[in-house]
Amino acid sequence: MFTANPFAELSASISPTVMQTYVVVMALLVVGGTLFDVIHKGSAAYFFKNWRSGRENAEKKVSSGQKMSIAVQTAVVDVMASGEFCNPKRRIAHLLGMYGFIAFVVASAVMVFSYATPATPTPAIWPALWYIGALMVCLGGYWFWFFIRVDVSAEGQSPFRFVQADIFIVSMLASATFALIWAYLQFRGFGTWSMVFLGLFLIATTILFGSIPWSKFSHMFFKPAAAFEKRVCKADGSAENLPTQTRDDPEQQKKHSMELLLDAPMDMGLGIKRERPNHY
Repeated sequence: MFTANPFAELSASISPTVMQTYVVVMALLVVGGTLFDVIHKGSAAYFFKNWRSGRENAEKKVSSGQKMSIAVQTAVVDVMASGEFCNPKRRIAHLLGMYGFIAFVVASAVMVFSYATPATPTPAIWPALWYIGALMVCLGGYWFWFFIRVDVSAEGQSPFRFVQADIFIVSMLASATFALIWAYLQFRGFGTWSMVFLGLFLIATTILFGSIPWSKFSHMFFKPAAAFEKRVCKADGSAENLPTQTRDDPEQQKKHSMELLLDAPMDMGLGIKRERPNHY
């Protein structure tokens, strides 16, 4: 099963041209939705305005070599390793979802465009990446949804509570989950049920890529730029146009004392058991 291309098997019922057209339409929805989101929310205008303001307030000039180094740090730490997450559980869940989603999407595109029929044997690596990617999305996504979400773990909200901000994660989870069920049922020969879950897979995927203006999907394109800007602001001393603090500042000393207190043992000899806070 894990080495069988589900799209090649599907070609007996649905033309490869139809599958390829669907993938192209989804790609166009991503581009169009992201551009609409940028224009409608003014994200790009805000970013460049903030960038110019930061450079005007810079205390020192950052050389091209330093910017290149910062770009590499941003790519490795903030993008590839999701270094912005302080909570290690949330970081692991995010990395599972991110790399799983990338593997799932890339493998889908390769199999649909290059190995869409049984006449062209599919290298085992692509179906394996497809299944592994979908499983990683499910593992990281369901872990986050039921146990790590701040409104569930820290605020006591129901894990089944759904708001607009959840469109991205829910549709991504639904897409990966229905894809796995569809592929399994198709492999086992359950024709009718496999087509039902294929339809659910396509509906969830269409919502995922078609709801970009209302979901958090486009954030994955903004976050690297924002992380790069933050590192440049730190390097040139502009500090994102915010007031800075030092250890000599009373407020910073108060914050440092609170950090030490929170890091103290849970039982400080007073018989009081404190719950260690969750940091997001």
